[in-house]
Amino acid sequence: MLRTISVAAALVAAATVAQANEPATPNADYGKTVSIIGGCQDCHTADYGAKGGVINPDTALAGNPVGYQGPWGTTYAFNLRILASTMSEDGWVKFLQTFTARPPMPFYNVHALDEVQTRSLYQYIATLKPLGNPAPDYVPPGQKPTSPYNVFAPPVMP
Repeated sequence: MLRTISVAAALVAAATVAQANEPATPNADYGKTVSIIGGCQDCHTADYGAKGGVINPDTALAGNPVGYQGPWGTTYAFNLRILASTMSEDGWVKFLQTFTARPPMPFYNVHALDEVQTRSLYQYIATLKPLGNPAPDYVPPGQKPTSPYNVFAPPVMP
């Protein structure tokens, strides 16, 4: 419980810092900042955590072949480069305001981004090349994934 409160407090603090430093108009540099403090890089960049938060432009937001398994099945962080390339900037803004996703993706947090943040994120992602490959497909509960995955299981209480 305390950890959940600490994580929530950290996200609120990060959002406050982002808004305090927000530019008047969208730009790719600010989009990179949004991708960091918004947590996008954490899951959608395969080597981000292993490199201590150093962004490798070759893999930034190109998806993750390591899945997240729980009662919902096994999900994978999408390749945002491919996703953004399928829509216009206006389409991206609408998508980020309305999409839903399986756990552990906190889509409801993305809905809280403002327009400068979403447009900046799009502009940043558009600078990342090449598009790369799609992440593995969702695997329903009870089926065995063919790629590595982390297990998110509730604790068994005594």
